[in-house]
Parts: sequence; structure tokens; C-alpha cells
Amino acid sequence: MEFLKKEQYVLEIDKVIANEIIQKYEPIEEVKNQHQMTIEGFLRYMNSNDCLLFKKNCTQVYHDMTRPLSDYFISSSHNTYLISGQLIGPSDLWGYASALVKGCRCIEIDCWDGSQNEPVVYHGYTLTSKILFKTVIQVINKYAFMASEYPVVLSLENHCSPQQQEIMANNMQSILGDTLLSDVLENFPNELPSPEALKFKILVKNKKIGTIEETIERIGTNKQGRIVEYEEEEDEEESEEKDNVTTPMLKENKEKELEEKKSIISNFISYSKKKKIRKVKLSLELSDLVIYTKAEKFKSFHHAQINQKFNENNSIGELRARKLSKQKAREFISHTNSFITRIYPKATRTDSSNYIPQEFWNVGCQMVALNFQTPGVPMDLYNGKFLDNGGCGYLLKPEILRNPKLNFSPSEFKHYNPTILSIRLISGFQLPSTYWNNSLVLIEIYGIPDDQTKQQTHVIRRNAFDPRWNETFTFTIHAPEMALIRFVAESQSTIGANEFLGQYTLPLLCMEKGTSL
Repeated sequence: MEFLKKEQYVLEIDKVIANEIIQKYEPIEEVKNQHQMTIEGFLRYMNSNDCLLFKKNCTQVYHDMTRPLSDYFISSSHNTYLISGQLIGPSDLWGYASALVKGCRCIEIDCWDGSQNEPVVYHGYTLTSKILFKTVIQVINKYAFMASEYPVVLSLENHCSPQQQEIMANNMQSILGDTLLSDVLENFPNELPSPEALKFKILVKNKKIGTIEETIERIGTNKQGRIVEYEEEEDEEESEEKDNVTTPMLKENKEKELEEKKSIISNFISYSKKKKIRKVKLSLELSDLVIYTKAEKFKSFHHAQINQKFNENNSIGELRARKLSKQKAREFISHTNSFITRIYPKATRTDSSNYIPQEFWNVGCQMVALNFQTPGVPMDLYNGKFLDNGGCGYLLKPEILRNPKLNFSPSEFKHYNPTILSIRLISGFQLPSTYWNNSLVLIEIYGIPDDQTKQQTHVIRRNAFDPRWNETFTFTIHAPEMALIRFVAESQSTIGANEFLGQYTLPLLCMEKGTSL
């Protein structure tokens, strides 16, 4: 009881609770009957799920799920069909299945005209392989709600002719059935619905013709063959990427392969750069499947404030979004208060590398899309953040990002009463063995700029089995609701970089007090 009070910070403790722990973990019956615990029982308790660092209540859905969609961070994947690089490699159905079972709630589908009147999914103007759009929808239908009952958004990048757009619409309607949202919810005619109201629903994110009211009027009418043409100013997102167009992929020995890959990258980058006005043809049948997630080109915060409708959302490239987040953070936060905003990686990330997502969460961007197939720090942070709220893929944004009256800016925020985090790192146990076995641990904080820092233990030499550091680290955190903690175990190398052994990332507010595993 004394240990639970002083070390584990369990305030409401009595003999009944203490005895329950003894009965559960003490292996020796005589000791158990005397309401005592041996060191073996204590170790079993400390290594159990009852002593995990991650709070138990965070493993369940506990956030308010009745607010508009724009009030949530939404787990989002970029080019979900790719399982390797962006230029050469397979497109695979596994990309969708894997993302969905991890709780991803917004997946991307690049659609192009295929042979035999069957739309295909692949990365256009590259040598990535093609898969049928129809089979992608079948996989989504199977895995959409395995990890979470909250809505899935299909972010379509649509390059198909109107005829194959109709086939796409028919495929989604026939395969997804009632899970496909194709009409306005009764209680949400003029505002974004909540994740709770959209449980077990799949939403289509795409270009849309006309208003929601016009869509409602067309319900039940024959739309086959009806095509609308409009003019669109194409993206300027990646115009800043003229430098560093060549990538490590070009370091090949064979001259023919070198030229071929240079050509692919050149074509892809030129496709991704600034473009002119073009005419777009859109099938009315596909357009009318878009209800609350209409893709709208982002021009400026001022233009959006005046002209953008509640159901219109934007996609902004990584470079432009970073510039806006640094120069106009408060305007960015005001924008994401009202409109769902998706961020995607720059075109020169041909190796499927990722940016650090924290900088865009700091300004309230809901859909910060990463390449899920690429491990590393960005995906560590992503997976750690979305462990929260039962891993359901939706996290209610902190009030500082939802309340305009607070006038929050991540680069200028100083809390009058910051949180002091003290971590005593006691020991390790059976770390992966390396040549050197020089064990150390890094503790990294990700959050608003003033909170971002890292500290590390001293090195325990030649011991990966049970290194003992027994060091205490103190951090001052001004925005705990935004902060992530990343623990990294490494083996120090005398030559080159340290060897990565493992990591664990979680939100600061999901950390349990006391001694944990």
C-alpha cells in the first residue's frame, strides 16, 4: 500500500485493492495467504499490463466524438497504394489493408483510365505498377472498420475520363452499399457532422459540381452520361522544388537505367510543378457522391474566409504549408478551425520519405498525410500520437486549436503555469545485442517549438542485458496537450552513427505516473 501511494501515485488505495494485486501476481500460496508479496510476485506485477507507461483509459475511446469533423486530427495516408518508392515499384492492395488495420481513416486513391473500361490505381507518369480500382474498393470494404468504427474518407485523385468516372461511381455504390455516404445526414444539412454521426460510413473526397442542395434535388434521377465541364487553375504547390530534383535513386552504374530514371523524375516533377488553366470534365454521377468532403483548391486564407463553404476542404503541399505555418500561424489555425485541411509530402520525396508531422499538427491541420510504408521518426510520432483515444484514428484537437478567443500561436506561446515533467530512467532489460553493446537512451520531446528538446543518459558499456542508468531528467513543457514523448534505445558505436535498438512514442497526457514499463 505504501508503494502504491508513494511511488505509483494511486491516491485512493485500500487493503482490498492491494490484496487483489497480491492474489493476481504472487506465485507462492503461503505468502499469498499472509497477504504479502515476494520479489518474484513484485516483478510479475511490475512487468504486467497494470504497470504500463500508457494510461489504461487512453486505450479506449474517451474523447468527445460529437463535434464537427474539422475539430479532429484524422489519421491520414499519402499514396496509400504504394508500398515502396514513388517512381518505381509495386502498387499493392496490401497498402490499403495495412493502413486501415492500423486505424488510418483517410486513404488516397490515384485513379486513371485503364484498359477494357476498368479504371486503375497507380502513380501517374511513373513506372509503378497498376491495380484495378474495383479491387481497391473491395479491399476497403473488407478492412474499413476492422480497427475503428469511425468514418473512412476516400481521397480521390481523379484523372479518369467521364466514362470511367461513372464506372468508379458504380463500383463504389455496388461494393460499398449502405456504408457509402451519398446523401446529407438529416441533422447536418449546413454543417459538418461528427465522427459519432458518421459511424460505419465511407465518405468520398473529390471535386464536386454545384451545391449540396442541388445534389439532393437530383437524388433518384438518371445521371448516366451527364457530364459537366469547368475550368480549373492547376496546382502551384511544388514550384519551389527546382533544386534537388535528382535523388539517390540516380546513382546507378548502368547508363541506360540512369537516363531512364532521369526521364521519369523529370516528367514527374514537371507534372507536379506550376500549371496553367485547364478544362476539366466531371461525371455528375461521381460528383454527387461527394457530400461533406468536397476538394477545393486553396488560394489564400482571406479567399477561403470569404468564399469557402463548410463542406469544402483543401490540400496543401508540404513546402507551401510550412511557409504558411511560419509566416501566418494564427491565420492558419483560424482556417483549420473551420475547414478540413490536408497536408501531403513534396514531390521530390521520391524515396517515400516523410516530413515531421508535428509542425502541421501545431497549426491544427486535420489530415497530415504520410507515407505509411516508410519507417522512421515521422511515422514513430504518427503511430505514437494515434495510440490515443483507443487508436480509433480520430483525436479531438486541444482547445487552444479550437477556441479562436485564445489567439494561440505555436511559436509565441508561453504558458503561465507550465507542466514540469520529471522522468527517472532506472534500467533496461534484455536490449537487442549488438557488436558493441554500449547502451544509452534518448528522451525526446516533440510539440510546440519552445517545448522541443532532448536529453540522454550516460553510456553503459558492454551491457545490453540489464543496463542500469538510474538518472533523472526534468523537462518544462508549456503546451502539454500538444506534446509527444519519444524514448529511443541506442547502442553507441565508436565508428559512425549509433545503432538504433528500438523506440516508444506516446502523447505526454497519456503517460501514467509512477514506476512503469
